[in-house]
Amino acid sequence: MQTRKTRRYHHGDLRAALLIRAEETLREKGPAALSLRELARELCVSHAAPSRHFKDKQALLDALAQVGFERMAEALAASQATVEETFADRIGALARAYVGFAASNAELLDLMFSIKHDPAASEALVRASQSMSVLAIRLIEEGQRRGEVRAGPVDSVAVPLFTTLHGFASLAVSGTLSTESTDSDLENVIAYTLRGCAPDTPQPDEHPCTLPQ
Repeated sequence: MQTRKTRRYHHGDLRAALLIRAEETLREKGPAALSLRELARELCVSHAAPSRHFKDKQALLDALAQVGFERMAEALAASQATVEETFADRIGALARAYVGFAASNAELLDLMFSIKHDPAASEALVRASQSMSVLAIRLIEEGQRRGEVRAGPVDSVAVPLFTTLHGFASLAVSGTLSTESTDSDLENVIAYTLRGCAPDTPQPDEHPCTLPQ
């Protein structure tokens, strides 16, 4: 009995300790290697202790994905704190923060996006997964109000923007792109995306033919 009390006190927040160690295992060995029993052994608690926080492995993965989305939301929000209010500056900062998060959390990002589409995903996970789209939509709406973004349904701008950015991030973390040129490639992607978001160029007025007098 004394040993169990010491262990609970030693870890303090067992749930947090489980998530930290689970993320380390995810990064080192992948999701297949995650096991509540193995995590309990590594943290020196009884094999039943994790079940008080996660009923099964899937619950652990859901919680890990939710933590990832929350951390990503913090990084994206922080990217907006010191930039100008122009759409170009804000989207550029958002893109760099997103790709930076992806590069530092490749395995976690893969887990996040694979789990969020699961029909059994919790409401909390679904809400957390919407953080980037909520921010991007807000920036697009602000850009439209200022005339910096083409008019039309927000989704017609947001979907191409997100798929382009997520596609680049996926290629960058997979090693498909050269690490030496990733920064310059990202700047090109940002410029390309901004051109796609820009207001339509007005066509010159067509002058009717002048009839001879």
